[in-house]
Amino acid sequence: MPHFAAPALAGIPLEFLLFAVVLAMVAFAPISTLRTALGGALAITAYKVWWAPFGEGAGVAGLVAHAGHEWVGLTNLLALLLGFALLAKHFEHSRIPDLLPDYLPNDWKGPFVLLCLVFFISSFLDNIAAAIIGGTVAHSVFRGKVHMGYLAAIVAASNAGGSGSVVGDTTTTMMWLAGVAPSQVLHAYVAAGVALLVCALPAARQQQAYSPIVKDAPAGVRIDGARVAIVAGVLVAAVLVNVLLSVRFPDWIGVFPFLGAAVWLTLAASALWRRPDWQELPGALRGAAFLLALVWTASLMPVQALPAASWQSALALGFVSAVFDNIPLTALALRQGGFDWGFLAYAVGFGGSMIWFGSSAGVALSGQYPESRSVLLWLRHGWHVALAYVVGFAALLAVLGWQPH
Repeated sequence: MPHFAAPALAGIPLEFLLFAVVLAMVAFAPISTLRTALGGALAITAYKVWWAPFGEGAGVAGLVAHAGHEWVGLTNLLALLLGFALLAKHFEHSRIPDLLPDYLPNDWKGPFVLLCLVFFISSFLDNIAAAIIGGTVAHSVFRGKVHMGYLAAIVAASNAGGSGSVVGDTTTTMMWLAGVAPSQVLHAYVAAGVALLVCALPAARQQQAYSPIVKDAPAGVRIDGARVAIVAGVLVAAVLVNVLLSVRFPDWIGVFPFLGAAVWLTLAASALWRRPDWQELPGALRGAAFLLALVWTASLMPVQALPAASWQSALALGFVSAVFDNIPLTALALRQGGFDWGFLAYAVGFGGSMIWFGSSAGVALSGQYPESRSVLLWLRHGWHVALAYVVGFAALLAVLGWQPH
């Protein structure tokens, strides 16, 4: 029979150390990141079953209960990653990205404006969709050559854009559902706006030096109105379902993956009008499996409480969010209370941009740009993301100060 002594080393539960090994292998080992993540998830799950209890109980019964608690979020994430991968191809084939050079500035300000657009889109749309749309446009206007630093900036812009909106990010929606007023996270945009400038300006110059923006759209480009309508329909369906659940039926959110279902039902309904590029799914599925493995593993960690609420602990949570799923971090913070929710929303939202697998937006974009799956290159060329995080946080602290609720 299994026992549940929950071994620890120097007071640190062993599953944390195992998770750290998995993350280090993902970041630096020259082996498949997907195999590493899946193998780590399986090993830590087996360890929890035999040696340490789950939050919901011990042994197989605890595993089943934990899976029942997590399946809606994981299924929603899977559906969104796959659905938005197909949506990105619809958007690309609509030919809208080909026309954008006629509307974007021809110098470094063009890449800068594109990052601002990603930021704006993410304020009301899921950050996965915002990052994928940004990546699709970048592939077109930069002739398929997108600088690593600019890819990091796209992810950062998508995460920053949702940080002050209760419908722009899963974590801020969680705060809203827990009773945090939208006005209590809105000031996150002070930090997010500063971070966008600090990050986007050098990233835009990196991109312009690497592969300048196309100056003129190709002649004879015709917009595919049907694909534009499909893209708009999927995005509208996602926003409407998100808002409807949050406002009218909050108790249903943990019952069924309604958001992912809305995206796929809209895609399926439009498939006879314009066929999706189904061949995109295998690659998107590999990226989704990687992220789901990390999210599942993070959910197994025995985090019972966070450090006492302060601006210092909120700042630290941003760095933790680069390697640890921000959803359980946000849930713990809500349970503990005492945080300034604008600071927390910015920290857990933007913080995941510092490493490519730190947010779902980063993993989704890596499906379009596999070369981004290098922590060392991401940190080297995307150095401005970590700098932007700290500067944005400091700006919010200086302008408004820490105001816990």
